[in-house]
Amino acid sequence: MAITIKRRKGENLNSFLNRAFKTIKKSGILLEVRKRKYYIPEPNERNRKLSALHKQKVLKEIERKRKKGLI
Repeated sequence: MAITIKRRKGENLNSFLNRAFKTIKKSGILLEVRKRKYYIPEPNERNRKLSALHKQKVLKEIERKRKKGLI
């Protein structure tokens, strides 16, 4: 979704920038970009399984260290 804004003949820079920003704001592009900025996709099934296995391994190691009195 591209927006083309051209400077009118005899238009000063400030009024052009105001008009351009207003057009961008009305189009909703800026809002969409801000939403997508922090989007994190859902992990796939393999990554979820690997993460769960890693978590179990770490918890088991912590429990082992607690029993030995290292933590």
